[in-house]
Amino acid sequence: MRLVTYEVEHKGGLGVISKDGKWVYPLRSLDMDYKTMQELIEGISESEKQLLEYVSGQDPYKIRGAAPIEEVKFLAPIPNPKQDVICLGINYMAHAEESARYKKEAFGGERPYAVYFSKRVNEAVANGEGIESHSDIVADLDYEVELAVIIGKEAKNVPEEEVKNYIFGYTIINDVSARTLQTQHNQWYFGKSLDGFFPMGPCITTVEDIPYPPKLSIQSRVNGELRQDSNTELLIFGIDHIVSELSKGMTLKPGTIIATGTPAGAGMGFTPPKFLKPGDVVECTIEGIGTLTNPVVE
Repeated sequence: MRLVTYEVEHKGGLGVISKDGKWVYPLRSLDMDYKTMQELIEGISESEKQLLEYVSGQDPYKIRGAAPIEEVKFLAPIPNPKQDVICLGINYMAHAEESARYKKEAFGGERPYAVYFSKRVNEAVANGEGIESHSDIVADLDYEVELAVIIGKEAKNVPEEEVKNYIFGYTIINDVSARTLQTQHNQWYFGKSLDGFFPMGPCITTVEDIPYPPKLSIQSRVNGELRQDSNTELLIFGIDHIVSELSKGMTLKPGTIIATGTPAGAGMGFTPPKFLKPGDVVECTIEGIGTLTNPVVE
């Protein structure tokens, strides 16, 4: 099922998208009193999941408060993450190669260890909202479509073969990046953490809805031009490895967001580079989840 944080007629709440993709059913009509997606992730029971799965297939005219999807404004599924987002760097081999080429570094072709970094997110950017260009300090604004994993229960010392049991679901994020700031500071935190650099959504698809491990088409477009086109089965370090490794020394809490890396085709990978500018529209699409669309604004 696909879960959303949304507004309709200026009223907000949580909902489940109908199986035909045409309606949003409010959780409050099912006597689920979760105020935020974070609360839901922390507290939802198996019986409630089963109820939502059942209801998502029902006639919308039998569901109190059901709204046609075209009347709904989607908010970021988790608008205010409790912690910094954990990110994977250069986790597709082709992107590792283009990154080395952009930085004029030798490419060794091997990745024996995963590269982890964090991304500060004060407020996630919703589908349809603007990506701030920060043109006063950023001259090379870039996009990165990524599959994000959302942890569903506390994870500590999790074996790889049990990782799926700790995942709540998946969403799309655009790991917006300021390349010069990354280079100047010789690390990624500042250049990836400016306000408005975390578009997320449009929904969370629960882990049960996608065959595991996910082998999903992942794409980005800028102004309709296909830029990134790959599949999540090409991750260098897969989800089992990532979650298991992190959990060996770090307790992963429910609602933790892990961005698994971006494939080749980011703006820096072109010659000359194709960076974003105000007025551009970025579309990030992942099979089984949807499309996250954001314009670039001043």
